[in-house]
Amino acid sequence: QVQLAESGGGLVQAGGSLRLSCAASGRTFSRYHMGWFRQAPGKQREFVGSISGSGGSTTYADSVKGRFTISRDNARNTVYLQMNSLKPEDTAVYSCAAGDPDYGYWGQGTQVTVSS
Repeated sequence: QVQLAESGGGLVQAGGSLRLSCAASGRTFSRYHMGWFRQAPGKQREFVGSISGSGGSTTYADSVKGRFTISRDNARNTVYLQMNSLKPEDTAVYSCAAGDPDYGYWGQGTQVTVSS
């Protein structure tokens, strides 16, 4: 069982940066690959990116590639989403998920709003 809690969301101007954190409970955090997803009002949930259990491999959606970076600290049971050069279209609720292999555990999400 894994419990996830996101933090770090907020309001930022276009071009700004935010770093989201996702803290996980449990002793086996490193066995899970972790994903970030987002959902904007009226839209389906969208994959943002993921990171392997060791942190050695990452993948990103084309829409965020080069602007967002995912990292993790297994000693702190935390995964991060560094978001740079934010755009208004990045506005959404961002959620993290833990997968082994399917994403079976989800956080509540944190709101990110980017103003133009």
